[in-house]
Amino acid sequence: MSVYKFKLPDIGEGIAEAEIVAWHVKVGDRVEEDQQLADMMTDKATVEMESPVAGTVKKLAGEVGDQIAIGSVLVEIETEGGAAAAAEPAAKSEKEQPLADGAEVPTAAQEAAIPTMANESPLPSAGGEEARSAEGEGLSPSGPTSKETIPPPAPPASGRGEKVLASPAVRQRARDLGIDLAEVKTSSDRVRHADLDAYLLYNDGSVSGRGTAARQNETIKVVGLRRKIAENMQEAKRRIPHFTLVEEFDVTDLEDTRAMMNRDRGDNPKLTLLPFLITAMGKALVDWPMLNATFDDDAMVLTRHGAMHLGMATQTPGGLMVPVIRDAQNKSVWQLAREIGRLAEAARSGKATRDELMGSTITLSSLGPMGGVTSTPVINRPEVAIIAVNKVREMPVIVDGELEARKLMNLSLSCDHRVVDGWDAASFMQAMKSLIENPIRLLSA
Repeated sequence: MSVYKFKLPDIGEGIAEAEIVAWHVKVGDRVEEDQQLADMMTDKATVEMESPVAGTVKKLAGEVGDQIAIGSVLVEIETEGGAAAAAEPAAKSEKEQPLADGAEVPTAAQEAAIPTMANESPLPSAGGEEARSAEGEGLSPSGPTSKETIPPPAPPASGRGEKVLASPAVRQRARDLGIDLAEVKTSSDRVRHADLDAYLLYNDGSVSGRGTAARQNETIKVVGLRRKIAENMQEAKRRIPHFTLVEEFDVTDLEDTRAMMNRDRGDNPKLTLLPFLITAMGKALVDWPMLNATFDDDAMVLTRHGAMHLGMATQTPGGLMVPVIRDAQNKSVWQLAREIGRLAEAARSGKATRDELMGSTITLSSLGPMGGVTSTPVINRPEVAIIAVNKVREMPVIVDGELEARKLMNLSLSCDHRVVDGWDAASFMQAMKSLIENPIRLLSA
């Protein structure tokens, strides 16, 4: 018998340590060669650590959430062979690995500051089929902060008569709650704690006169992507003096134009409001470039970008991510609609590449039909501005002395007051307003 000391390998250039996101083994477990041991998160990706040897786990380096230095011992495994006790194997799987059930971790540049709002789907108008958001442009906000996030509803994990895959802890919790694992839906190959949470959310409680049954308290350690989001939100609010300007837009004519274009779209994707709003942003930023900028407040250097690389705040099962539409100012509304759908799906499925998750110069955030009347989005640091799209409402408006029903929408613009003045923000919003309320001008070359 000998003890194999598996040291945390160099899993990325310039990486000094990594966070333990999840353990897949415990002391006393028998592991086989290539079996997954742990998920380690760096500033660049979540990496799967696999065992280079077979044996019995004797010692683990720490708990979920702990930081482990590169080169230190992560796991000690007792082997029957003569494996070197202090060998340092290369990472057997350095591919980017889904966090929980699917979302790739943003890069260091992207994680610099993730905004608080998510892009569930483009905004609807007040009514009708054309007013509804196209599928695939984001997800509704989710609440869990654990590594195992609540996935969207999916087919059951197994058919009748098949064994349901689940960890011992999940099985014990299901027994305690009186839940049949075969009835729990999951989007992965096994039932997780998050799937039990989703099952309880939709099936627990009562509407009888005695009220809803109380759920057990849960203590959840904030780790992984959720911890990165928390840190970035705190840093953005601490370092950036925000101010928010809200302007009302009449989108009645734009909604009519959108409906007309969708009727004759052919093989093009269905248009929502977002491609039109992005087009308006690209045109308005030509005259107000101070909003399409990034600010290095350590070096006190402001960079005004010639191209608009638009960050699209998107909620995924693993947390909030911001895929980037490159050179958005040069794309047609049809091209933008296609890119919005592609990037949102890539982020949601964990297939977005590092290049697609970094380098944004200004961010757009939308909650679609869940959006409120107004909002105060948090800037995606080091950017200096973010626009939040609020829901469309049909409201009575006096037009030329006559009362009309019009479709109104508020846009909320948050800016970094260190480098953007109120006059600049207001002027930019008025430029946006003149374009959005005049679709012919908006769509002209």
